Amino acid sequence: MELWLLCWLVLTLVSHNITFQQGPGHCKVSNGKKHQPSDSRNCMEDVNNLLGNGKLSDSIEAVRALEEFLEETEMHETKSMSVGRLVAVLHKQKGPFRGLKLSANDDEAKSEEAVTNSKVSVRLPKELDIGSDNTVVFCMLTWPEANGIIWGNKAVLYESRLVGLSVGGKNISGLREYVNITWNLTVNETQEPRCVFFNFSTKEYSSEGCETVWEPGQSDVTCSCNHLTYFGVLMVSPSSLSDVDLEVLSYITVIGCSLSLFTLVITVLLFITNRKARTDVSMKVHINLVIALILLNLHFLPSQAVAALSSTGLCLYMALSLHYSLLATFSWMALEGFHLYLLLVRVFNIYVRRYLLKLSAVGWGIPAVIVALVIIIDRSAYGRVPLDFDNPNSTKICYIGNTTVKTVTTVGVFGLVFLFDVIMLGVTIRRVVSLHQIKEFGKSDPGRAKRDICTLLGVTTLLGITWGLVFFSFGYLTTPGLYLFCILNSLQGFFIFLWFVMSLRKTENPPAKTSSETRSTNS
Repeated sequence: MELWLLCWLVLTLVSHNITFQQGPGHCKVSNGKKHQPSDSRNCMEDVNNLLGNGKLSDSIEAVRALEEFLEETEMHETKSMSVGRLVAVLHKQKGPFRGLKLSANDDEAKSEEAVTNSKVSVRLPKELDIGSDNTVVFCMLTWPEANGIIWGNKAVLYESRLVGLSVGGKNISGLREYVNITWNLTVNETQEPRCVFFNFSTKEYSSEGCETVWEPGQSDVTCSCNHLTYFGVLMVSPSSLSDVDLEVLSYITVIGCSLSLFTLVITVLLFITNRKARTDVSMKVHINLVIALILLNLHFLPSQAVAALSSTGLCLYMALSLHYSLLATFSWMALEGFHLYLLLVRVFNIYVRRYLLKLSAVGWGIPAVIVALVIIIDRSAYGRVPLDFDNPNSTKICYIGNTTVKTVTTVGVFGLVFLFDVIMLGVTIRRVVSLHQIKEFGKSDPGRAKRDICTLLGVTTLLGITWGLVFFSFGYLTTPGLYLFCILNSLQGFFIFLWFVMSLRKTENPPAKTSSETRSTNS
């Protein structure tokens, strides 16, 4: 036993040593010990090699280590350095600090004077109050990747370039006078710049605390930020929605979902208090869809408020509950289509033993299995997600942050459900038209066309056909498509309530004569 324990201890120490040696060899930071400029250049050479050949996680840690190493370089005067795709300037302040200007191109960086063919210029405010004991570090990194997709971000980083700013011995944040970083750039009509910084803790880009100062046609963009770190400019697709449209759509969604939630609860109460409705199998299928929509609205409406809180556990619960209720809604929409298939296509011999129990196992069980698999495989897929993925600083909700998971488990699932329900809607329309043609040979019924239209609208609502508008909310149809999507789908619960009330009235006041019998499966 002692021998085994000794081996385990040795292996543990060796593995820790190997992990430690994976970083850049010349960038080891020693607490309280100053480094020579030659050491800083060696560190920059290591990082330069790692940016071109190293792993993603290694390059992130290397850049962070480089910043700390440069801050601890012993300086008696300002010094500029350039190694490969890195240029840096270490500024030593002499006299009172009244602000500082820095500029850089691909080959050199300078403080208090401009460089030729400047790519980036920086203006540090007087509020920084830099003394002779502090070193201002400016470091610009340019990646070899031509596509500008750096550190896993999907948006394009302009010229694959990041600019790092820091002050030795100080943690700069919450400035009242903003730091201004101006980039010379060329923007085509299909893109617009957005200022961001790289958060080394979350390993994501964010625009929190930064403002983008730019107008179409300008040849430069200024990033005004209230803190210091590594900054960049993401090139994103210009939003086709104005701030007014976004605000109006938000109000429409909140009002529509609130109204739907209220009327859906009333629908459940009507179902419970109506004996005939409780014995009708079709009504029982409808009420399961109603419950799924209640859960969806209950978790969607407060999601933004929960995301603003600091509780990670509460946001995780809200995200997976929202995901589950959305999948349950899709499942019951599909089961509505399946039930319609039995009534209109199979018609005869549609007895299914424990029919509702089997439907419930599918409608509530499959979403639970999908959510459980996501949690087991990648729990971090759930979290705070910006509503506008091109704008990391936009309003956040608790939902799925992993694009692959979201595409497969929501868009993919809904695509299959939508295709099936559209076919079922086509079958319903064909059935209604055929019945209408048969009626033409008998007595005229002036109210039949109205009833047929109401039937088709009700079936459309139950099958969730209006959710398909999301497939047409791209390109030139983005704004009208989103308006229609928000109005119709936020009010889906209200429309189902109207359908439910009309169905109850039809049940209580059946016509004197019917041309066909109502058929349903047994539970």
